[in-house]
Amino acid sequence: MNAGWQRLRQTKRFESVVDGFLKATELTRPRYKGQEMHAHPHFHVMLLVKSTYFKGTSYIKQSEWTEMWIKAMRLDYYPQVDVRAVKPNKKKTAEQNQAALHDAILETFKYSVKPADMLLYDDQGAWLHEVTRQTHRMRFYSDGGVLKGILKNEDEISNEEMISTTEEVVETDETRFGFSYLPSQRRYVYNPKFNVYPETA
Repeated sequence: MNAGWQRLRQTKRFESVVDGFLKATELTRPRYKGQEMHAHPHFHVMLLVKSTYFKGTSYIKQSEWTEMWIKAMRLDYYPQVDVRAVKPNKKKTAEQNQAALHDAILETFKYSVKPADMLLYDDQGAWLHEVTRQTHRMRFYSDGGVLKGILKNEDEISNEEMISTTEEVVETDETRFGFSYLPSQRRYVYNPKFNVYPETA
């Protein structure tokens, strides 16, 4: 699947509309008799698209995403490809839009294996053991484009990447993580300066 993802990323159509991505791999367990030891791997991906994506010919329909994925994966069947836009809704408040974005991120990165799938059948942990064996050292989360490096451990972030121009600390009820684009590195990096919520009128 990762090879297919790489082929998709390298297509002109993908590159023309996507600036960056965050990708998570999830494994689900089929609930069909005779498939108790099977696993269904799939991706959850958030794409940062260009500002022109929803205008004119840049937009890619769901059916086109499906065709692009079939070609990249070299499949002989139609897979399920679910594409949803996460963008501000003018009819909602800033808080509601922030919550919608937060929920979309959580949906993308919530888990690699559903806890319920681990306990679905009384197999004494055989399924989980086999999944763990086959996915050992597999990278379940990745990032790329202008978002490359955004998933780095805090220990790996250099002092240069954490430049802050203010010492002011603002207490909020919610955690906010700010990022800045560094043209020299062609990616976004953590910037605590933007962790502070703007004043609301």
